[in-house]
Amino acid sequence: MTFNDLNLNTPLYNALNDLGFTTPTPIQAEAFNVVSSGKDMVGIAQTGTGKTFGYMLPILKNLKFSTQENPRVLVLVPTRELVVQVVEEIEKLSKYINNRVLGVYGGTNINTQKKAIAEGIDILVATPGRLYDLAVSRVLQLKSIQKLVIDEVDVMLDLGFKHQLINIFDILPPKRQNIMFSATMTQDVDVLINEFFKSPERVSIAVSGTPLENIEQSRYNVPNFYTKVNLLTHILNDTEKFNKVLIFVAYKRMADRLFEKLDEHFKEELCVIHSNKTQNYRLRSIEQFRAGENRILVATDVMARGLDIDNISHVINFDTPDYPENYMHRIGRTGRAERKGEALIFSTKKEQEAIERIETLMQMPIPFLDIPESVEISTELIEEERPQIKEHYNPTKLKDEDAPGPAFHDKSDKNSKENLGGSYKFKIAAKYKKPKTRGDKNYNKRNKK
Repeated sequence: MTFNDLNLNTPLYNALNDLGFTTPTPIQAEAFNVVSSGKDMVGIAQTGTGKTFGYMLPILKNLKFSTQENPRVLVLVPTRELVVQVVEEIEKLSKYINNRVLGVYGGTNINTQKKAIAEGIDILVATPGRLYDLAVSRVLQLKSIQKLVIDEVDVMLDLGFKHQLINIFDILPPKRQNIMFSATMTQDVDVLINEFFKSPERVSIAVSGTPLENIEQSRYNVPNFYTKVNLLTHILNDTEKFNKVLIFVAYKRMADRLFEKLDEHFKEELCVIHSNKTQNYRLRSIEQFRAGENRILVATDVMARGLDIDNISHVINFDTPDYPENYMHRIGRTGRAERKGEALIFSTKKEQEAIERIETLMQMPIPFLDIPESVEISTELIEEERPQIKEHYNPTKLKDEDAPGPAFHDKSDKNSKENLGGSYKFKIAAKYKKPKTRGDKNYNKRNKK
C-alpha cells in the first residue's frame, strides 16, 4: 500500500514527496478512513509508528480554508517538548496548505500566546494546563472545535491531567469528533473512553505492551548506583557502537547526580533535560542531541515522552521504571521508522519486581548479560540505598507527639498576661488619660466632671 491509495489531495502529496515518504505505516493506513468518516476513534500503536501523521493526514485533507478566528482542531499532548514537535510535524504537512497552526504550553509568557490566539488560528496544539488557563481567561474560544485529538493519553493520565481533561471536555462543544492515540491501554484510559467517547472505533496495530520487533533488549543486574555509573561509563566508551544514546533516570535529582558523574568523563558529549531546567535550556538540549552535537542525553520519563529523534542507537534504562508501560515508552525512542535499535536496562535487587512486571506485560523475558570483569563493583551507597536504622521498641521513650516542642519553657513574669476581660479598655484609658477609641470627643469632658 502507498499514500496514493489513501486518495489524498495534491498539496498533501507534494508535502509527502518533499519529505520522501511513499508508504504509510500500519497505524496511518488503518486510521485514515476512520478519522475521515468523522467517527470517534481510539488508536493503539507502539511509539515510533507515525501516529502524528496518522491523525493529521485525514484532518488536513478535510480541513477547508477559513478566515474565522476560533480554532477548529484541538490537539492535546502531555509535555511542552511534544507541543513543539507536533507543531513542526503539522507545519511539514501544511507546507502547501493555507492554514494557521499554533502551539501553547506553560512556562512561557501567557500574554504573548493570548496575542497570537487573537490573530486567528485553525489548529491549536496545547498542554492541558495552559489550554484551560487560556479558555478561562475568555481569550480562547473553543465553541468552534470540530475535532479533538488526545495524543499520548496514557502519559497524560500518569502525569495527573485527568481532572484538567474532564474540565476541558465540559467547555468543548458536545458535537465533535474525539480521536485518541495511546501506546498502552491502561484501566484509566478505558474509563476515560467509556465516559466521554460515543461508540468509538478501535484501531489496534499491536497488543498493548507489545515491543517493537526491531528493538533488541538486554539487562544487567547491578548492585548499586556507583556500580551502575561504572558500567555505564564502560559501555559509553565505545563511541562507535553507542553513537547516539538516550539515558532514562527515575527523577530530577538522579538526573543531576548522574550528569555530574558522567561529566567527569564525557564533557561536551553530554546534555541533560528535566522539568527543573528552563524551557530554552530543554529545547536547546534536545536540538543539540537531535543534531548530533551531543552524543549522550540524560532525561527523566516526563521530558522524553513522545519525542521523535532520529537514529537513536541505544536507550539505556539507568533506573528500572515502576510501571511497565513507562518502560515501553522509553524503549520506543529507539528502533523508530523500522530502523534497528537496542535497549539496555540496569536493575538492582530492589528493582527485580519491576523487571518481572515488565516481562509479564511483554509476555517475554529480557535476556540477561553479565557485568564485564573490567567494571569495578563499588560498595559505596548513595543516601537512598543505605539501610534505614530502626530502633527496637522502647516503651519508656516518649513518642514524637508527646515530646515538648523546641520552645517549651515557663513564661517569665514580665511576659505573663492577665486576662482582664472587658475592663481592660478602662484601665488603659485611666492610665493614658485619653479615649481608647478615636472620635469620642466628650470622653475627657466626662472624666473632668
